[in-house]
Amino acid sequence: MKKVLILSCGTGGGHNSAALAIQESLKEKGIQADFVEYLSIVNPKIKNRVNNLYIKTTQKNGKSFKILYHLGELYQKTKLKSPVYGLNKLSKEKLYQYIKNGNYNYIVTTHLFAAEALTAIKKEHPIHFIAVATDYVSIPFWEETNPDYFIIPDKDLEKDFINRGIDKNKLLPIGIPVAKTYTQKYEKNEVKKNLNLEVNNKYVLILTGSMGFGNVEQMLQELFDNINDAVFIISCGNNTNLLNTLKKTYKDNKRIIILPFTNKLSEYMKSSDIILSKPGGLTTTEIATLNKPFIHTMPIPGCENYNAKFFNERKMSIQCDTIEQVVEKTKELLQNVKLQEEIIENQRKYMNKNVSNDIANVIIEYCK
Repeated sequence: MKKVLILSCGTGGGHNSAALAIQESLKEKGIQADFVEYLSIVNPKIKNRVNNLYIKTTQKNGKSFKILYHLGELYQKTKLKSPVYGLNKLSKEKLYQYIKNGNYNYIVTTHLFAAEALTAIKKEHPIHFIAVATDYVSIPFWEETNPDYFIIPDKDLEKDFINRGIDKNKLLPIGIPVAKTYTQKYEKNEVKKNLNLEVNNKYVLILTGSMGFGNVEQMLQELFDNINDAVFIISCGNNTNLLNTLKKTYKDNKRIIILPFTNKLSEYMKSSDIILSKPGGLTTTEIATLNKPFIHTMPIPGCENYNAKFFNERKMSIQCDTIEQVVEKTKELLQNVKLQEEIIENQRKYMNKNVSNDIANVIIEYCK
């Protein structure tokens, strides 16, 4: 039996979610597919440090991440191998032994770090792997990697990836993979009942990412003060400080529902009339696949700016750069059914609901 190894990193929740979506589709097709975080193989202690460091760079409106991302773009122009490649190259022997001991025929990665290490291995051993982009832009250093194929979110992005130095013949514009729950039909009121939500209420879901990013407290207060005909559900992700602060501030408030990290987030998304979300590549794709009217709140500076731009240009979302804009556009979108329908129609036009299945078929075909 063919065995597939799927690698990711926990720097943000999207990479792991994309990896798990691919695993789900492969398993449905009878393929043994094992998912593991790349840094868990290298060193679990390093994994936690890297993930925590990433979270720190995104805090305080992401100023540190913005600087690092910009430095990456500048370094990319030098055409020199990056420090990122050098660091991940150090892991090649440990990763190769893991691949060899597991008898894996094929590897898939949804994260740059693992792709860098796999590229170093590929120079010495006959391994095969696919890289999957989870943002609507070619992030710095993807061009250093050498996968057999490169799954990218959209055909319109081919030029960007080619201009960054990636071989056109390797590009497969299939999309960003999402879990099956986002592609299945559902009855909104039934989902509401299962979550003990009132069927007749309008719900606005606020997603802050797995780390609970952004000036959420001020944004929520402004929304609550200016919009009276909706209930706000706010997902705090893993940010326990935000969770505790909001619970204290809005204790017993019936128009604000505060969620800790939950595995039912897709159900809350289905129950909502409008979603507010920072422009993470994976979450944005999940929302659009569900065909939900949504607003992009202020991004973590870097690739999320490109994600918001991609969706806004195609009128699949509304892009906001300030809290004032978020409040204004939320109020408008709640009242404007025609605008909601326009956004949904454009999502249906541009989004591929079968991405995970299509990627699984590519892998199976190659394994033959």
